This record gives sequence, C-alpha cells and structure tokens, in this order.
Amino acid sequence: MRKIDAVLAASIGFLDGVICFYVVKYLEIAIPFPWLLPFFRYPLILPFIFAPLGVLGIFIASIIGKKIFAIFQAARFFWVGTLNTFIYMGILNLLSWITEIKKGPFYVSFAAVSFLLATTNSYFWNKYWTFEKKEKVRPGEFSKFLTITAIGLGINAGIIHLLVNITGPFSGISEKIWAGGVAPIIAAFFAFVWNFLASKFIVFKK
Repeated sequence: MRKIDAVLAASIGFLDGVICFYVVKYLEIAIPFPWLLPFFRYPLILPFIFAPLGVLGIFIASIIGKKIFAIFQAARFFWVGTLNTFIYMGILNLLSWITEIKKGPFYVSFAAVSFLLATTNSYFWNKYWTFEKKEKVRPGEFSKFLTITAIGLGINAGIIHLLVNITGPFSGISEKIWAGGVAPIIAAFFAFVWNFLASKFIVFKK
C-alpha cells in the first residue's frame, strides 16, 4: 500500500469519526451494547478509532488488489462513500436542528442540498484517488458528473419523500431517528449504487 493511500484513508476515517459522534448525539440513538458507550461519549475517541480501521481496510484491499485491482478500487470507492454518507447526514441533521423541520417539502429540500454537497465531495475524492484520473477537471467530464448527480439526486429525494412523507416510520422507530437516520441511509444506498456504476463506466472510464 502506498503512503498516500494510508494518509487519505486515515483522513477519511478521522472525519467520519467526528461527524458520526455528533450525528449520534443529535439523534439520541441508544447504544445497544454498554461497552460501546465510552466511544460515543467523548468526541475525541471515535476519530482515532475510525482512522486506523480505514487504513487497515485499505491495506487488506491493497493486498487483494494485487491480483484483482477492481477490489482495491471498490474499497477506496466504498471508504469515500462512508465520508459522503456522514457529510450528507451531518448537513441534513444540522439543517433540521437549525430549523426544527423534520418532514415535509422543506425537509426534502434539505436532503437535496445535503446530497448535492456530499456528491460534489465524492467527485473530487473519486476522481483523484479512487479512479486516479490525473487530468484537471474538464468541462465535459464535469458536465457528465452533474447529469449523473442530478439523476442520483432525484433517486435520493424520491426515496426520502417516499419513506418520510408517505410510508412513515416502521417497527416503532421514532420519527426523529427515522427521518434523520434510517431514511437517509436507505436513500443513500440506492443513490450510491447508481453513482458507483455511472462514475466507473461513464465519468471516469478509461
């Protein structure tokens, strides 16, 4: 594994830990295992756990990637995806906290803004690290990215609308956790699948 891969993996893990702590704290999610409580009580612990985990995961993927490079590429895409997901959830919950809005058309708008910022972050990480495209941002490439992002945005917003405004929470989950945690994760997963396939075969194809 190259030094740059370790540094970038650790950086993503550190940011993941910081955002994760504040999202869990805001949503007041109950920690199922008592021994995990210390990790979610002190903001300085999670970043220093996520960072080495990210390096370890990328290191293992780099070994496998010597024979199947796509595995290493997929691992980097996935790790970038964790940061995008936390950025998405962090911004969404921040806007919800500021406005005290947890559903309705404004909430869908918050999800759209959050998703757009997260996927913009995704573009640069995946261009220069995951797919290792050394060229500068080109108008044609970026326009493809914007088109793909718009489609992904529609997928994300549509699923958020369906889960939050139409179906509502399942299995006794609180409205707060459903709107700020469960629904965004489900929506982000489907958008993630679309973004990965489109990024690999359309935007960053060789």
